[in-house]
Amino acid sequence: MREAKLTTQQEEARRREAEDALKRVERDSEAIGSSSLARAGRHFSGRDAPQSDPVEVWGRRVGRTLALVFVLWLLWHLVSTYL
Repeated sequence: MREAKLTTQQEEARRREAEDALKRVERDSEAIGSSSLARAGRHFSGRDAPQSDPVEVWGRRVGRTLALVFVLWLLWHLVSTYL
């Protein structure tokens, strides 16, 4: 009986460990896929700015959009110049 109880406790520990591993895999794979696009959308919309200050929100939106436009232009310029 004692062996059966130890085996049951060991099985329970292994089951919990396997569930934790599956949860980590699900969380990590989610971060790579659609979650990245959602984070980018929140970033460019200025949601991390204090919502009580509309100037701060729009300043971040404009600044981040201009930065994206500049990076795209720079990429285009480098590719068209050197390829």
